[in-house]
Amino acid sequence: MDETDVPGFARAFQRFLEAVNELAPAEDGLPVRATLEEHLGRDPLRLPVISDRYAPFEHVNVQAALDAWLEQRGGSHELVGLRGEMHAHMSLADLVQHAHRRGIVIGAVDYVSLADGPGSTRTCAQAGLYLIRDGDGDGDGDGAAVVLLRGPHDHTPQPAVVVEILAADRGYAERIVADVRRLTVERSVFRNQVVSFAAGPFGDQTAGPIAFHARPQLKREDVILPEQTFVAIEEHVFGIATARDRLRASGQHLKRGLLLHGPPGTGKTLTTRYLIGRLTDHTVVLLSGAAFQYIDAAATLARSLQPALVVLEDVDLVASERMPHRGMASPLLFALLNVMDGLDEDADLIFLLTTNRADALEPALAARPGRVDAAVEISLPGADGRRRLLDLYGAGVELVLADPDAVVARTQGVTASFIKELVRKAALIAARRDTDLGRITVTDEHVSEALDVLLDEGAGLTRALLGIGREGTQAEELPPEMPSAAGWFSYAPLGRHHHVT
Repeated sequence: MDETDVPGFARAFQRFLEAVNELAPAEDGLPVRATLEEHLGRDPLRLPVISDRYAPFEHVNVQAALDAWLEQRGGSHELVGLRGEMHAHMSLADLVQHAHRRGIVIGAVDYVSLADGPGSTRTCAQAGLYLIRDGDGDGDGDGAAVVLLRGPHDHTPQPAVVVEILAADRGYAERIVADVRRLTVERSVFRNQVVSFAAGPFGDQTAGPIAFHARPQLKREDVILPEQTFVAIEEHVFGIATARDRLRASGQHLKRGLLLHGPPGTGKTLTTRYLIGRLTDHTVVLLSGAAFQYIDAAATLARSLQPALVVLEDVDLVASERMPHRGMASPLLFALLNVMDGLDEDADLIFLLTTNRADALEPALAARPGRVDAAVEISLPGADGRRRLLDLYGAGVELVLADPDAVVARTQGVTASFIKELVRKAALIAARRDTDLGRITVTDEHVSEALDVLLDEGAGLTRALLGIGREGTQAEELPPEMPSAAGWFSYAPLGRHHHVT
């Protein structure tokens, strides 16, 4: 053989060995390329691959969408899996071309169980090939297609859910991708649910897992706030929601931001839970702590499932004190506000921020007008509020107080959390002294003793955690000449020169 023929012979011999290897029966499963060629009726290497990618948390929704598409389409399909090392890192095109070299064959499907609601799960394919037959293609054989669904893999640089399509008709493959994308939103298991993002093990390389939460069931009377506070909050949150159609028709924006600020323990979280419970037609996305890094993903999710509420709890944790220069807000806070500003004004979205440190947020909010358009201060309860809190938290016991005004006077300057703990501690004292197994009776004596313990100078940390004054002193009541709205509530629109009050 002439030397010039050696390279050509080597290439031909290599193709021969590959063909033999591909066609030879495998002990653990069928060869990938031969299986796909038999299904499609042509060499899959000559067909284009159409692909789409989703955030890791969308895996359950992609599965729901693909199931819905297959049901709507009719026809028949078979789901098969892959066996062999490294297949999780290979695209559909790589599998067609190189599976035989890596010992990857058709095998059992890998499944994973993912949450699709509070207390429920859905079985999803982690790596599966859908062999689709019959169908609505435009030409001979166009109804046959191969769909690869692959869930996110933690050990890849950018984990994602991947959908890849092989079909004789490129247009048919593109329609499948578009239909699955549309159904992923329409059939989203997150719609009208309360969900939260949690930081993943690989920092910001993933969008974090999503957890479902039962929607809170709080009555208005369960949240002890002055009527002025409730009116302002409800008008800003619910008023726009009820008039959304007329506002849109009039060219008015629906997106709004509400800031609840005040000392710890005054009721910001309880108020938030009340609002979540009322907004039953809204998708609610919760972010706090390290999960603030997923604000982009949270905003995208909320926009696709609007009407939606995005709750940013303790947003002061990403504010000025983490910056080298006091008074400057962190880049993460500005990123958060920029995301809020970048959404379409006609998006039916509510951003609800809570903070214990409005002063830490104020420079960023003042420099970014339009992100938060209303601020409500929820501060220490006055005498009437403390009396109502005693009744609320004492409802579970037999609260028999001869002089409730004395308790109200001694609890001047405390938070709602303090009142709750006061009743619990008084009930514990009463239970220890009364061996009766019936309902606990709490008297003035029990409450007074509990107050002595909580107000003792040696319990400074406990008092601080429950929100009673600073440095061992109680906050003073506002003088009676002050307007009733001040001291427990203030409401101020935020503009370029309107600061949080």
